[in-house]
Amino acid sequence: MIIETARLILRPFKIEDVDDMYEYAKVKGIGEMAGWKHHQSKTESSIIVQNMMDKVGQEFAIELKDNHKVIGSIGIHIVNVDGTDKNQRELGYVISKDYHNQGIASEATDAIIKYCFEKLNIDVLWCMHFENNYVSKHLILKNGFVFHHIFEKEIEALDFKCFKIYAYYMDKEIYLANRH
Repeated sequence: MIIETARLILRPFKIEDVDDMYEYAKVKGIGEMAGWKHHQSKTESSIIVQNMMDKVGQEFAIELKDNHKVIGSIGIHIVNVDGTDKNQRELGYVISKDYHNQGIASEATDAIIKYCFEKLNIDVLWCMHFENNYVSKHLILKNGFVFHHIFEKEIEALDFKCFKIYAYYMDKEIYLANRH
């Protein structure tokens, strides 16, 4: 599955993306805000790219159209946050620090929201952020998600530290209202 926007191509990962991923994933603080440690080597990035390649339709490389550079990833994962039998997904993303505050994450998020509701026909889309991740909070609210609850969770990839996590949702009604 390939999704195009004005500036982006959201597509499955390829092994050729390792160098680009390592470039953004090695930066301290980027992965940590998404729930994983920054990468220590290209080998680590290679393993992650391989894992993402195995999850076609769930993990998308965020590629710039103008230079074909991969500057992040956006994924949708099957979840059951509210304990119902609704068709639910969780949206997660990471963008290279060099491309923050350019509307890229919002553009990719908007495209994935549309894909989830119009192609996957999901009932509820969730998006979450750590307590102090104000950049993600702003992006989540800007894209029309509604606050739902706060919970605490130990994150294995971050040495089992406990984090306060803010959860937001969008259902079909909210999606359609946002699309006017």
